[in-house]
Amino acid sequence: MSGLAESAERPQPDKVLVDIADYVHNYKIDSPLAFETARLCLIDTVGCGLEALRFPECTKLLGPVVEGTVVPNGTKVPGTNYQLDPIRGAFNIGTIIRWLDFNDCFLAAEWGHPSDNLGAILAVADHLSRQGQSLTVHDILEAMVKAHEIQGSIALLNSFNRVGLDHVVLVKVASTAVVSKLLGLNREQTIDAISQAWVDGQSLRTYRHAPNTMSRKSWAAGDACSRAVNLALLVKRGEIGMPSVLTAKTWGFYDVLFKGKPFEFQIPYGSYIMENVLFKISYPAEFHAQTAVEAAHTLHATLKSLGKSSDDIASVNIRTQEAAMRIINKKGKLHNFADRDHDINYMVAYPLIFGELTTESYSDKHAADPRIDELRAKITCHQDDTFSVDYHDPAKRSIGNAITLTLKDGTVLDEVVVEYPVGHKRRREEGTPLLMQKFQRHISHHFDQSHQKEILDKVTDSKSLFSMPVKNFSDLFVKA
Repeated sequence: MSGLAESAERPQPDKVLVDIADYVHNYKIDSPLAFETARLCLIDTVGCGLEALRFPECTKLLGPVVEGTVVPNGTKVPGTNYQLDPIRGAFNIGTIIRWLDFNDCFLAAEWGHPSDNLGAILAVADHLSRQGQSLTVHDILEAMVKAHEIQGSIALLNSFNRVGLDHVVLVKVASTAVVSKLLGLNREQTIDAISQAWVDGQSLRTYRHAPNTMSRKSWAAGDACSRAVNLALLVKRGEIGMPSVLTAKTWGFYDVLFKGKPFEFQIPYGSYIMENVLFKISYPAEFHAQTAVEAAHTLHATLKSLGKSSDDIASVNIRTQEAAMRIINKKGKLHNFADRDHDINYMVAYPLIFGELTTESYSDKHAADPRIDELRAKITCHQDDTFSVDYHDPAKRSIGNAITLTLKDGTVLDEVVVEYPVGHKRRREEGTPLLMQKFQRHISHHFDQSHQKEILDKVTDSKSLFSMPVKNFSDLFVKA
């Protein structure tokens, strides 16, 4: 038997790893727009986490592994009295952030929710702050900008969903990179930690798609955050990395999981992603359907003005983007909350009937109304090439949808077209007051009026907020 032995010579680290580490350690964020958007993102993301605590399906997964455990100088979980180790804290915070699919989004060849990274960032920063390190909210915001940038920049041209992988791989990579710096790892250790994130077992997307859609999609980001913190801590304790984790022939990420194709990049790392992030403001709906839901609300009002209702609808036609066709266009019985909030037909039918779409709209109780499935059966989605092109255009990043209703008497209502959701950068001025109303609504379920006022006063004073110690920020949201 003959053959060449594998070379044990360790190569130079893959450029992708080096570029991320250099960005994390050396790039200075000097964009006022990025920091202001990050402030709004922090406020909104914490609020989304608080809102998720109203759902027992979420809260049953939270807390320490061993009930009653309190970790000295541990991470505090917003809206609870838990104080956990930073790994478990990252899972808890990441899970509540993502549970309702109501935090920010970025859409490209891959899509995802960059504020998912706050689960790892806040968990580590809060823990370190309680240990006496002088970390402020400004440090959190800088880490958020960089995590957004890493996740979003990789997502611009590289589609993980097309090879069946879930986008939380990018949460794990981005979180590992930024918490490595927070934890005091040097550039070389950060490269090692990032390599560990790429080699770590990656999640299949099947839990987001029929017929396997289930609640794992709501805690997958929390899992990614906890893994990121764990990997960074292991490297801090001396674990080394794998320099060619992406490019190694046969055994590397590209050959094993990406069909041999190396990553492509459209822009250098800066602050573009945070500046162009999409906020979910009006509706807790998967982002490819946000504009469709807005159009449905407009049409509900039109029906009402005509003395009509959803009972008078004969058919519904939706023009949408290719991505929506691929991931949220479902027919047949929907089995749970997670199934419903990832079906454009459900998300359009519900407001056409009721004139609203809230987090409760996806519950078993509300979904039991037979009119919803009756109307879903009348809806047809079609891919629109212009919407699909504009979706990828870096100057537009639109998420267009258009809806036409045909009534049973033959009347065809004017098509309603919405290209940019209210959370888009192009509608930021309109959206910011609504974002703050959303946050105030979310904190109102947990704190009395005086506490709400204290929170609002502190988060709206940018200068004071930026200099606030992280532990003081976390304590604003802790349950007594």
